[in-house]
Amino acid sequence: MRFLYHPDRKNISLPGVLYALGDPVRLEIVRRLATEGEQCCASFDFAIAKSTMSNHFKILRESGIVLTRKEGTQHINILRREDLEVLFPGLLDAILKAAQPLPVSPASIKQTASRN
Repeated sequence: MRFLYHPDRKNISLPGVLYALGDPVRLEIVRRLATEGEQCCASFDFAIAKSTMSNHFKILRESGIVLTRKEGTQHINILRREDLEVLFPGLLDAILKAAQPLPVSPASIKQTASRN
């Protein structure tokens, strides 16, 4: 089994979190995890390459925003809400409150993502 890196709480940095949340696709992933709970990577149907989605999840995981566990062939993701709240009180809620959902059409998601 391949080990997935997750930083310890003490190694999560504000610049790393803000960088990860600065991308519209990653912000939408976090928004959906916050509103819908844990989900597998495949449940996010964006019109971008699978390798690009994998990279987005890697950035979210390595910045300390999500925990990813492997179940069979699935990668299940959940927000590290408690860790983020302890380190940066109110930050995640403020960002999610200000975040607008990405458009639902795959073409508009691809267009939004390519601008950044």
